[in-house]
Amino acid sequence: MTPKSYVRYNVHMNNILQSTQARQHFFSLIEKAQQPGRVFTVTVAGEPKVIMMSFEDFEGWQETLEIMSDKKLMKGIKEALEDVKKGRLYSAEEVKKKLKL
Repeated sequence: MTPKSYVRYNVHMNNILQSTQARQHFFSLIEKAQQPGRVFTVTVAGEPKVIMMSFEDFEGWQETLEIMSDKKLMKGIKEALEDVKKGRLYSAEEVKKKLKL
């Protein structure tokens, strides 16, 4: 059993709008930004100032950053990935038996 299930998003970062355009189309941008992976960059005087994305995507980014900044957790993840590469895996039945469940 080789776990290869990864969450993937097609992030479209090339949706750049001037603040005037964003203001004119604000509610349609909200609708579009709710789609997974849709990100809109709003510029002022040609400089990127803010982005608009779905709340779920934002939470996902925050969680990823939190995980990646936790050295102990990242060490555990790397060790687990190494275990998978080396075939050190247990079936659900083996885990239950080992834990006496």
